Amino acid sequence: MDKTLLTLKNGGVVICPTDTVYGFLALALNKKGVDRIFKIKKRSKSKPLSIFVKDFKMAREIAFISESQEKFIKKHWPGKYTFILKRKSDIKLYGVKKDTIAIRIPKYKFLNDLLKKINKPLVQTSVNISGEPFLIKIGDIKAKFGQLKFKIIIIDAGNLKKSKPSKIIDLTSKNKKILRK
Repeated sequence: MDKTLLTLKNGGVVICPTDTVYGFLALALNKKGVDRIFKIKKRSKSKPLSIFVKDFKMAREIAFISESQEKFIKKHWPGKYTFILKRKSDIKLYGVKKDTIAIRIPKYKFLNDLLKKINKPLVQTSVNISGEPFLIKIGDIKAKFGQLKFKIIIIDAGNLKKSKPSKIIDLTSKNKKILRK
């Protein structure tokens, strides 16, 4: 865990299993790490990343959450739901939109422990090249991303069960809008 924390704090990238699929992680406050994810994935910077937070308090620090939104969100967190909310602009976060933010509290022990120890939001996205299927087999992940020019920490939890990325629900308007099932 210490090596993983140090990597994130120093602008590195971590590949980590989650409660859905393997994900790329970087400290949301570190431009170097976030830029590396966009480069590795060959992802357009116009496609924002989502954020993992350790708890509801941290979510409130970076997003506006009404009472009705809170009731709805608490039914699904921690878990496989990402919610798009209006963003607070007073905290500098990289890789996300200026006015909205996609946030999730995962339900995966290693990742939850990591979030508690680092105590800062992490940008995250599925492990793949943009537009290609996400990877769940650790051998495929190591073959594709283990030999990059800069070091990536890969947390090996073996092959994950076939799963889908999180469901994404936009809560920025009056009506909830499902963006990904």
